[in-house]
Amino acid sequence: MWQTLAIASVFFPGLFALSVRSLGWAAPAWSLKDRILLSSRMVSSVQATMATVSGIIVVLNCKDVVHDRYWLAVEYVWVIVPYMIYDIYIMYLCHWHKSKDTLEKHSLASVRSFLEKDRLMVTHHLFILVILTPVAQYLRGELGDFFVGCIFVAELSTPFVSLGKILMQLKMQDTLLHKVNGILILVTFFLCRIILFPFMYWAYARHMGIPIYMVPFHIPMHCNVANASLIAPQLYWFVLICRKAVRLYSSSPSAKNR
Repeated sequence: MWQTLAIASVFFPGLFALSVRSLGWAAPAWSLKDRILLSSRMVSSVQATMATVSGIIVVLNCKDVVHDRYWLAVEYVWVIVPYMIYDIYIMYLCHWHKSKDTLEKHSLASVRSFLEKDRLMVTHHLFILVILTPVAQYLRGELGDFFVGCIFVAELSTPFVSLGKILMQLKMQDTLLHKVNGILILVTFFLCRIILFPFMYWAYARHMGIPIYMVPFHIPMHCNVANASLIAPQLYWFVLICRKAVRLYSSSPSAKNR
């Protein structure tokens, strides 16, 4: 636990700093803001890939969805904890660099502006840190590694979301790559952040030999609350993604640039 926490606490900020510095060498004309924004998206993609691979490994190694154990289901949570703390700060840093003409760095006004703009994402991160971590590591006992792995797999859409933002940052929003990536965002987000939750209930129902509608009454209440709290913002973000996709695929290039 402590070793994993320590390594992850150094790895993500270190990778971010290395990326910012490397971009300074590779693209000296870029501003610090551009390098920070791109680096944050690259690190986000790295963590999402690590989480997805860990989740797939856990799922494939848990044939019994309730009782089977796999070490990554516990250990990778201790990677997520320092990443979430790091990511909250990086989101604030990105927000400040976008608004630095009007906000003083590390001032109360800059923090308030950040919390107002990104309150849903910050709440999501804090929920994972304060609620989901104790549930995943302690309250569930030695049950449900399969479902923890499923939650890790939800990160599959993040690299595509990050790539979309990078392409827009590089002024490549009118390219075929951006449109194909938009489709991949829709598909992966829908499958891994929306359908994932009924799939987990179906897997439990199949294992226990009960109808799926009885599952909420067979599992601990905190599991239902955690799932509901997780899927709620995903539904909101999916609606936003769909609206953006409609604009992307129905507007002319000139309209999109306005």
